[in-house]
Amino acid sequence: MLVLLQTASTSDVWKVVAGWGVAILALITIGVFYLRRFFAGGREEFAPRPLNSVARTGNPSAFMTASMEGVIVRLREQEKELERLHKMEKERAEKTERLSEEVTRNMPAGLLVVNSTGIISSANPAAEQGLGIRGLGFRRYSEALGEKSELTKLIAECLASGKIYRREQVEHRGPGGDGRRLGVTISPIRRGNEKINGAICLLSDLTELATLQQQVQLKENLAALGELSAGIAHEFKNALATISGYAQMIRGETASPEASDYAERILEQTRNITHVVTEFLKYARPLDISNEAVPLQPLVERVVAEIGGALPLIRIRSEGQFGNTVGDEGLLRQAVLNLTRNAAEACGEAVNGGKVLLRGEVVRADDNGFQRITIFDNGPGIAPSAMPKLFRPFFTTKANGTGLGLAVVQKIVVQHGGQVEARNREEGGAAFIVTLPLCRSLAEGVDLHKDSA
Repeated sequence: MLVLLQTASTSDVWKVVAGWGVAILALITIGVFYLRRFFAGGREEFAPRPLNSVARTGNPSAFMTASMEGVIVRLREQEKELERLHKMEKERAEKTERLSEEVTRNMPAGLLVVNSTGIISSANPAAEQGLGIRGLGFRRYSEALGEKSELTKLIAECLASGKIYRREQVEHRGPGGDGRRLGVTISPIRRGNEKINGAICLLSDLTELATLQQQVQLKENLAALGELSAGIAHEFKNALATISGYAQMIRGETASPEASDYAERILEQTRNITHVVTEFLKYARPLDISNEAVPLQPLVERVVAEIGGALPLIRIRSEGQFGNTVGDEGLLRQAVLNLTRNAAEACGEAVNGGKVLLRGEVVRADDNGFQRITIFDNGPGIAPSAMPKLFRPFFTTKANGTGLGLAVVQKIVVQHGGQVEARNREEGGAAFIVTLPLCRSLAEGVDLHKDSA
């Protein structure tokens, strides 16, 4: 090239330089053009389609507006996605809550949730049925369960100190006065290491199980006692018959008044011992119970008439509803008669005169109904020390009692599938409560009558 420049003229040199400049400028222009197309193509990939025409223009304001619109579109899409996810989580939470409510409502164990202020925030139907109380929710637990209830004391201790109670057994009385044995587990509600926010109480009604255990234990004891006592009683009666025979001979043959008096006392004591042995055999011997319908209304009326005739100074009456049960009429009459006689004798020295009331109540249950017969008196009541021993054989508070009357009553009632309990009345006196299963036909009739009402 230097050779050419040297040999060429000046004008030719400038022409060559100008040509190279034009060529270089053309190359720069072509490079800028392709660079702009390259960056424009990149924006087409990432920017919304409506912005292509704007992006190709050289207007900065239009480009910024289009970019903001693209950001807004993406934010709206993200907002819709968030709304969809929020809706899914809400539906999932509602489904979980419904499932939790169904599980709580249908669980066989009773559930009570008490908050830190002592208000029952949640209670399932099993808890209301086990406690015999309707509408437990949003009530103060001490007011709903009773200030003196053992369950109230356990919940109060759990809320105060956080103590956990596992498989405790408590006695609870419902509004109707019926006793229930409950198995309870109580634990505090905490959030981390914070203070106690409430208590959870799980309940199980053990009344039927406890009654069944008592009945089984009583039957086993009676069977063992019957085997042991049968031979002993037989020997006792033989010996008493011999003693009585010799005493009668002495009384008839001797002319001495003193000897005759002694013989009479021997006969009296042998009669008393024979009576005790006979009553003991009634208690120990297995009962042969018939399976017949027994109307309780006429049975109670006969008992009232009999005791009223024997003790005219005692006012005895009956009230309420009496249904039919299944069993042996003679044995049931003996049980009610013993309880009524005891009540009349207990209130014989009442200041305003003795009063005995036999109240009947037909109670509807889920599977079947039962008859409750309560015998009230206005006597001095039952001593607290004697209450746990009332139905034990040979325990008595009477001067001439054998201690087998209440034991025989309990045996008869238990053999009929029922139970008997005693308690003192707040207004004075005692109450003996006999519970017997009703005939199924009567229970169904009572249910239909209540449903139609």
